[in-house]
Amino acid sequence: MNKIIERTMIVPNMHLLEVEAPEIASKIQPGQFVIVRANDEGERIPLSVADWDAGKGTITIIFMEVGASTGALARLKAGDSVATCVGPLGNATEIGYYGTVLAVGGCYGIGSLYPAVRALKNAGNKIIMVFEARSSYLIYWSSKFVAFSDKIFNITRDGSLGMKGHITRLTDVLNSLPAPPDRIIVNGCTYLMAHTSEVTKDLGIPTVVNLNPIMIDGTGMCGVCRVTVGDKMKFACVDGPEFNAHKVAWKEFLARRKAYMNEETMYFRRSEPTVVHKEGKCNE
Repeated sequence: MNKIIERTMIVPNMHLLEVEAPEIASKIQPGQFVIVRANDEGERIPLSVADWDAGKGTITIIFMEVGASTGALARLKAGDSVATCVGPLGNATEIGYYGTVLAVGGCYGIGSLYPAVRALKNAGNKIIMVFEARSSYLIYWSSKFVAFSDKIFNITRDGSLGMKGHITRLTDVLNSLPAPPDRIIVNGCTYLMAHTSEVTKDLGIPTVVNLNPIMIDGTGMCGVCRVTVGDKMKFACVDGPEFNAHKVAWKEFLARRKAYMNEETMYFRRSEPTVVHKEGKCNE
């Protein structure tokens, strides 16, 4: 059992979870993930680690409430415990000096990009950050990224912050730069990653994505997290979770991600909705 230090809804349906996990905190690296189980009857949920404190022995996770399992996790409070917290799992982000790195984050992907952006900046890279969301109130942790970013772009669908539109405005961001970035890293929803991959492939910019397929054991034994990369079958838990974006079979990946969409939708139909005020603040 791992004690919960904090569990807070930071924007609607997006939660921060800080958990006591000293062994994980002492070994975790950017890009790696853990598997969490809210209770003894809960499912195993793979979640990227957004930050950690080896001194305190804690790890921080940002997750979205999308179904019954994450819903159970979202109902926990400080002082409670999670039944399982296993890690670190997966391969770490390749950190090196590339020159200019553009990081694209949306949704839960914003938090999981933070350790990589911090490490890449400390390695001497120039960092350009792109946040994408439906509205300004759904962009979180922007103040944490300021210290490690040379320039920040915001794209919101309602135009409340930065450029108005979807990730399709990424082309405008790239065209505004004095020179193309040397490397791009992306994390967020499948559409965001796939579209970014499509744009950067035509431009020949090396692009890395952090894939989040359905996963069970996280050690390569079950095969549920299989993805096709470069016409070869890979297991995201042990071969990834980061892959060359230009080699991912995106249509297949999206189809497999939708496997439990009906069950997730059914959970929300049965649950009481989160109260969201007009200005974007939420009550739990």
